[in-house]
Amino acid sequence: MFSGIVAATGRILNVSPLEEGVRLTVDVGTLDLDDVQLGDSIANNGVCLTVIAREGNTVQFDVSRESLNCTVGLDAPGEVNLEKALRLADRLGGHLVTGHVDGLGEVLRFAPVGESHELVIRAPAALAGYIARKGSITVDGVSLTVNQVEGCDFSINLIPHTVQVTTLRRLVTGSKVNLEIDLIARYCERLLSMERSTG
Repeated sequence: MFSGIVAATGRILNVSPLEEGVRLTVDVGTLDLDDVQLGDSIANNGVCLTVIAREGNTVQFDVSRESLNCTVGLDAPGEVNLEKALRLADRLGGHLVTGHVDGLGEVLRFAPVGESHELVIRAPAALAGYIARKGSITVDGVSLTVNQVEGCDFSINLIPHTVQVTTLRRLVTGSKVNLEIDLIARYCERLLSMERSTG
């Protein structure tokens, strides 16, 4: 489990093909690895991956073909948002994030508005019902608050700090992003659908 508060940005240095999927070698940048062991989880652009090897400031992860098929940003060298899994005593600065991407969004607009940036994303129709004004959503591993929703499109206001310390600063119109809907919304919808089907 994660919080969506990015701890550091790293860089995928190498992508090696496996029989099914790929192996990533990631330079973790300023991410503190002192308490990271083999088998621990680290979110890369919002995708929960398991540490399979460590050497110095680099970590390796295996990514399945299924994960590659439903995410972006893990199949080529480039910058990634990183967050270690939460401990039970950690502060929950963002919201509860599983690291399981629900779908891909498309950036419609990313532009300065005053001191901040407006980010407008089109979500897949299947996810739109889970996105609510003032609700939480994870974009490339970053916990964000939804400002407005219209159909499948939603907008977010990014403060300067978020732009500076995450990979979101590199987004352009047409960029694809990993989306994870709010965990509470997911369970509420499931409970309501069960009530409707059995009622």
